[in-house]
Amino acid sequence: MTRIARRNLLKGAGGIAAILASGSGPALAQEKNVHWLRWTDFVPASDALLKGKVVQEAKKQLGINLKMETVNANDLQSRITSAIQSGTGADVIMAFSNWPQLYADSVVDVGDLAQEIGNAQGGFYDVSKQIATVGNKWIGVPWTVGGGLISWRVSWFKEAGYDKFPETWDTFREAGKKLKAKGRPIGQTAGHTFGDAPGWWYPFLWSFGGKEVEADGKTVVLNSKETVESIKFAVALWKETMDEGGLAWDDTNNNRAFLSGTISATNNGASIYIEAKKKPDVYQTEKGTPMFKDIQHAPIPKGPAGQYNSPGVFTDMLMSYSKNQPAAKEFIRWMHSPKVFGEWFTSQQGYSSGATKMWEKDKVWDIDPVLAPFKDLPNNGRLVGYAGPPNRKAAEVVTKYIVVDMYAKAIQGMPAEEAAKWAHGEAAKVYV
Repeated sequence: MTRIARRNLLKGAGGIAAILASGSGPALAQEKNVHWLRWTDFVPASDALLKGKVVQEAKKQLGINLKMETVNANDLQSRITSAIQSGTGADVIMAFSNWPQLYADSVVDVGDLAQEIGNAQGGFYDVSKQIATVGNKWIGVPWTVGGGLISWRVSWFKEAGYDKFPETWDTFREAGKKLKAKGRPIGQTAGHTFGDAPGWWYPFLWSFGGKEVEADGKTVVLNSKETVESIKFAVALWKETMDEGGLAWDDTNNNRAFLSGTISATNNGASIYIEAKKKPDVYQTEKGTPMFKDIQHAPIPKGPAGQYNSPGVFTDMLMSYSKNQPAAKEFIRWMHSPKVFGEWFTSQQGYSSGATKMWEKDKVWDIDPVLAPFKDLPNNGRLVGYAGPPNRKAAEVVTKYIVVDMYAKAIQGMPAEEAAKWAHGEAAKVYV
């Protein structure tokens, strides 16, 4: 470089002298990073899509380096708590059920995003909106609605004398006795696991007329005649019809038990059927035919007070400690767009309903009639905390497994009246 050229470089508006004088470096494009933490999906193809194509397209279309992390759903709450306490962690975290209510003070108000997405896609289901809001604050963007129906072996029930799935608890108990006598028990969990345990025991309680609190969201009413009757029936049902190892099951044990041919029915998402259909040469009946052809789905039986399900609501929370909030919002908007979300939704094959109503009309529901019943779960369920709102206190009751443990204690020998009294007392500590 000549002396003149060097002098011009130093003196020029964009030269080194100007840079030194300003005290800052040249303007460069900033890296955009987003860390998304989710559960390990029960539909592996969906996780493969997110970790592969979605990560690549986020970089290509948005310039975002997406860190896509999945963990066992039972580990999510400890990760959320740790992140909030330390002020570091994933920018966007998926929460299940009414968990977001626990973290309302630690998340960003995403009302602008949620309303934009909801307005463009036919509106959110009520269950999704209730979970994702506290007053006027949107504490998350609704992602999907899952939930459970009973997967059942058609041929085994037919051999026991039932051409259709039992509609009432009495008939279900009668059928279960016959099936267990043949070494084909019902399989259900009464353990501390995030989905299958509350997803079974809350609707069970409601079907007998039991409830956690009154509509005021304050008055605890678990210790009622209806609750006690439900506990007595549950103990008999467990001993007469169930695989009694279910006290220690998590959300994966019943899937494995069903696919291995050791249980005849279980309340679950669509993942059992989807896995059996994916691997027809692996999962077969005792006659050597594909097991998926022997599986149907049915709602939880009807009790004296009605028939219910508990929708599994999923919500994406943008954490307030995040230093990448603009990029995270940009990512959420893109991820929820019909084109991007639609590809993920198709990969679910019916395991999840959308959080917005436009997905009711998606062609995925026309592909397989065995999965079609899952489409209606968002419209036909009650949220945990009934008859009160699914608020922070209701979320704490779920997280402490009070209702689940009420039944588990009775199954293990505690008198029904004492189990109801214990649960009432524990819930009252929360609803003070």
